[in-house]
Amino acid sequence: MKSACCLMLCLMAGTAYAQNPIETDGDKYRIILENDRVRVLEYSDLPGQKTQQHQHPAFVMYTLSPFKRTITLPDGKVLTREFKAGDVMWSEEQTHIGTNVGETPTHVIIFEIKAPVKK
Repeated sequence: MKSACCLMLCLMAGTAYAQNPIETDGDKYRIILENDRVRVLEYSDLPGQKTQQHQHPAFVMYTLSPFKRTITLPDGKVLTREFKAGDVMWSEEQTHIGTNVGETPTHVIIFEIKAPVKK
């Protein structure tokens, strides 16, 4: 029983860690800036490319190029999103898989919000 509990905790920790987009899709995400308040990521992909399931805390996304993609949520719901260059979007915390279903590369900057610093 004790070893089963340890195994479950290790698997849960590995899953939580694996949902960091830098770890799941390091070929598509790049950290531009990180401190105790924000993590700024650059994301780019090509038509037809797909991410692994990953998680973002609440974030703001700034679109550098037009693109179309689907977002698949953990419950299986699929959302189709289309953006123009210069679009800005707010999102609450989200776990998803993203697929570029358009004819152009995706190129965005994502500002992930961290918990406020306690003084």
